[in-house]
Formats: sequence, structure tokens, C-alpha cells
Amino acid sequence: MKKIINNLTKKQWLIWGGSLLFALFFLMNRELIMLLIDGNIDAAQTFLKKNMGYALLFLFLVMLIQNSITIFPLILVISLNITLFGFINGFLWSWLTSILASIVVYYCVRYIFQETILEKFHPKLIEKLDTNGFAYVFQARIFPFVPTSLVNILAGLSTIRILPYLLATTIGNFLYFFVLSLIPAGIFFADWNEYVIWIIIVAAIVLYYLIKKKKKSIKNIDTAD
Repeated sequence: MKKIINNLTKKQWLIWGGSLLFALFFLMNRELIMLLIDGNIDAAQTFLKKNMGYALLFLFLVMLIQNSITIFPLILVISLNITLFGFINGFLWSWLTSILASIVVYYCVRYIFQETILEKFHPKLIEKLDTNGFAYVFQARIFPFVPTSLVNILAGLSTIRILPYLLATTIGNFLYFFVLSLIPAGIFFADWNEYVIWIIIVAAIVLYYLIKKKKKSIKNIDTAD
């Protein structure tokens, strides 16, 4: 037994340690997690309101799980944040925790799990991200068809640097999360309507293409020089 423990590498210790922590988190919060899986926001809110400090930590860990393996619908996590902390604070907490969680997953995939999961993904998916790093991540963030966890994992497997990845995630998640936040906010604020949501969606798409066009023009200038 002692020999086996000594043979474990630092990477293996991190994997086992992380797996143990996740298992403990699920066991200690089994009832609350089942409420989220069932979509019972009211019961989860009642449970978490007893300790708002723990609620902040719990919802960060839930966002970390959502960014690693998509178990909870993102709209559910954002809705719970907004019902607990109000529209502005709930939106900001959702946005900030999503950025932190995406960075954690990015580094874990790149430096710990890359060898284990690299072969599970088609090389062409990773090549697309290698070629258009910022644009690919930003586009994936603002469109709801690509799971958040998949974007984080592919980024970790690719050669995209942390700064472009972080910038694309920060801007993309801000726009997308704000749009999603309007859905539960509509329950409390009658002034929000579908036209506001569509304006923001169109603005996000336009902003994406403007950034893409600007990057292309800068690249052409550099090539000409």
C-alpha cells in the first residue's frame, strides 16, 4: 500500500483529490442538488436563504460543476442567483463565478486531464479553436447551442492562450448571461419584455462580427507590413 502511494504522481494526486472533493460536495449537499436537478427553485431558495454566506459558496461550486460537466441548466443557476440576491447582484454573481469556473476548468484540462481526454475529441474541433481562438470562444459563448463545459474543455485542449480565452469568455458571458437574466427578472419587473431581449441578442451578434472584422483588418495590415 505504501509503495502504491509513493508511486502516485503529483498529477494523479490532484485528480484523486479533486474527485474526492466533488464526491464529498455531492454527498453533503445531496438534498439541495436533487432540488436543482428537479428544477425546484423555490425549495432551493428557502434552503439557501438560511445561510447566505454558504449560498455564495454553494452557487460558485454549482457553476464550477456546470462549467465542467453540464448537469444543471444554466438558466436554472442564474434564476436561483437572482431570486436570492436580486437582479443586479444575482446577474453579477452568475457572471463572475462563470468566469472563475471557466478559468479553473481551462487550467485543469490543459495541465492535468489533457492526456486523458484528448483522444475523446475529434482533432478538427480542436483545430478550429487553434485557428480562430478568440472568435470561436466568443461565438460559442453568445450562442446557446454549444454547452459551456464543451467550450472550456476544447479551449484547454487547444493552443489558445489564457488572455484571448479570458477576454472572449468575459465579454461573451456578460452578454449571454444578461439576456438569460432577463427571463427570471421578467417575473419581478413588468417593464422587461421580449423586444428588449431581442435587441440585446442582435446587439451581441453585431458586436461579434464587428470584433471579427476589426481583427481581420489588423491581421491584413500586419501581413502587408
